[in-house]
Amino acid sequence: MIEVVRPGPLTTVQDLGRPGLAALGVGRSGAADRRSAALANRLVGNLDGAAVLETTFGGLVLRFRQVARVVVTGAPCPIRRGSRGEAMNAPFTVWPGEELTLGAPTSGLRTYLAVRGGIGVDKVLESRSTDLLAGLGPAALSEGDVLPIGTDECGPLPSVEVAPVPDPAGFALTVRVMPGPRDDWFTPEALKTFSTATYEVTSESNRVGVRLTGPALERSREGELLSEGMVPGAIQVPPSGLPLVFLADHPVTGGYPVIGVVLTDDLPVMAQARPGQTVSFRLVPADLPAAA
Repeated sequence: MIEVVRPGPLTTVQDLGRPGLAALGVGRSGAADRRSAALANRLVGNLDGAAVLETTFGGLVLRFRQVARVVVTGAPCPIRRGSRGEAMNAPFTVWPGEELTLGAPTSGLRTYLAVRGGIGVDKVLESRSTDLLAGLGPAALSEGDVLPIGTDECGPLPSVEVAPVPDPAGFALTVRVMPGPRDDWFTPEALKTFSTATYEVTSESNRVGVRLTGPALERSREGELLSEGMVPGAIQVPPSGLPLVFLADHPVTGGYPVIGVVLTDDLPVMAQARPGQTVSFRLVPADLPAAA
């Protein structure tokens, strides 16, 4: 069992989410930075679908009531196990009675903690993920919560002491975008601005989406669309003209035109974008895979 001493600004349980239920009005949710969550599970020998903890801006303190194999990935942050420091992307053992503390990340936004066996909270619609928009899954962690460690989501322990992870992206981020499906709703000048301007991440961003400020994008059409299906990475442009990039807890439908969709491989970059960072969009051919 794991006791939550302090949850930090926001810590949730996340796994691969609830794919395939959008027609029923249920979004996928799951880890915002799926790449970091997957690495965490691999490093402790968990199956891909094991649940991890996703913490935003650090501040998480846990007390372990049993021995556990643990790893921390994602946004790099100071890690303390009792009085001892531990390294990112390197599995280590926590002993009964020890406290594990994750400090504020030095870059990026979301840090992931995996325990061998996974976080064993109850499933809702076959997933342990917290969907903040829909209110599905376990609530965000609170002080005093006790989390069970799972026992049936493990494979063999890998013989890895530390995973080679590239340095985090710099302050100025660039993500690849497939144009459309509603880029024809915007003027040629707006499309040029979208692909050449620099936008800034605002403090209103969350797991639903990354809100940006910068040059407004002018429409070429009046009125509104009928609601359409949305995917992670869809870039909606509301009447303000300022783009909104959908993340894991996005709504399943939306009525504002989508000017482009961030490629799946670049979604972790957007998931780690913190307020004040700048983002530029680079258009790519429409035959590259977008998010699913």
